[in-house]
Amino acid sequence: MNILLIEDDEVLADGLLHTLSSIGYRVSTVATASLAEYILNIQEFDLVILDLGLPDIDGLRLLRQFRSQKIPLPILILTARDDLNSRIEGIRQGADDYMTKPFDLKELEVRLQALIRRCYGGFSHIIKIGRLHLDTSNHQILADGEFLSLSSRESAVLEILLLQAGKVVCKERIAQRLSYEGEALADNAIEVYVHRVRKKIKPFDANIRTIRGLGYLLENENHD
Repeated sequence: MNILLIEDDEVLADGLLHTLSSIGYRVSTVATASLAEYILNIQEFDLVILDLGLPDIDGLRLLRQFRSQKIPLPILILTARDDLNSRIEGIRQGADDYMTKPFDLKELEVRLQALIRRCYGGFSHIIKIGRLHLDTSNHQILADGEFLSLSSRESAVLEILLLQAGKVVCKERIAQRLSYEGEALADNAIEVYVHRVRKKIKPFDANIRTIRGLGYLLENENHD
């Protein structure tokens, strides 16, 4: 699960980066609205945490731009503005949740989990395909109730496919997700990782189908 943190307080951003990374999220941080717009054009994210007091433009203006551009990502505002009018305006402009500073880290974690469930996993924090289970609250992938043996990149591939189960995920999006592991990918790297994951999940009634020219689709192996 990839999070973009838009926060100009360097100390807070660094603290959130380490805290959220320690519980399984992959976090990128930017300090300005312009950098946020840039990185959203070249990287794929699952959720945005947005501060309103940015140094270049106001966070609410950036939020309006995101929604006018039809950026569908769930957005959680994290700000020092704690008055009722700011809360109402934040939600009205398209935020999915609103938290004020100072805040409790555990509450932030729970709210992130709720956003992920609502936007990607319905009312349950468990996503099931065949005999595979993804627990979005802790990012664990299980097969028949046991941890599935996966490398970090294999896990990243399967997680994004599980989050988008039943939908085609393009190769570019998977490549962007794997770029967080730090190394450049060879041209055929995505096919290699998908092939490995496909073999590992086949015994558990799940399959990754290649949709030529579009990407990959995770589905129940017995799906008609």
